[in-house]
Amino acid sequence: MKELEARIKEDGRVLGADILKVDSFLNHQIDPKLMQAMGAEFARLFKDQGITKVITVEASGIAPAVMAGLSLDIPVVFARKSKSRILSDDAYTADVYSYTKQSTNQIRIDKRFLSADDHVLLIDDFLANGQALLGMKALADDAGATIVGAGIVIEKSFQPGRQAAIEAGLTNIHSLAKIAAFENGQVVFEEAD
Repeated sequence: MKELEARIKEDGRVLGADILKVDSFLNHQIDPKLMQAMGAEFARLFKDQGITKVITVEASGIAPAVMAGLSLDIPVVFARKSKSRILSDDAYTADVYSYTKQSTNQIRIDKRFLSADDHVLLIDDFLANGQALLGMKALADDAGATIVGAGIVIEKSFQPGRQAAIEAGLTNIHSLAKIAAFENGQVVFEEAD
């Protein structure tokens, strides 16, 4: 998606050898028009697959997932990273390690919102090491839901996330922007899906 790539080049900041900061439009401050365009693109990529729900993990995946849900006219369910007093104990859970935060979170989805009748699209903001994607897959698998595919906003293809997802059985993966490398503080793109 050329609009996303242009925004990454313009506003993204490369930190070290493997971190891209996109907090000015994706995961701190959000550009609603860009999110809407990404949601429409996810809907185009996964249309006619009988999707009944979009699944994501809080917080950065919520905006693109909501826009995909809006474009597909289906509900969006986000896995919570922390348990609250009002969240049901009757939930699917999975442990997810965050490389950027250097911590493990238990993500959870209330069993009322995910079932074996669902055909789900997984949406994530980044695919790097694949842990969030594999955590969402575990939740869907526990529910007996059918995963129709995974939509990724930004994939760092030089990291092992896609391979881990494929080895886990996720083969219908579409990334809107694919980064081949960071060179001299600049993003080098490869052809997106």
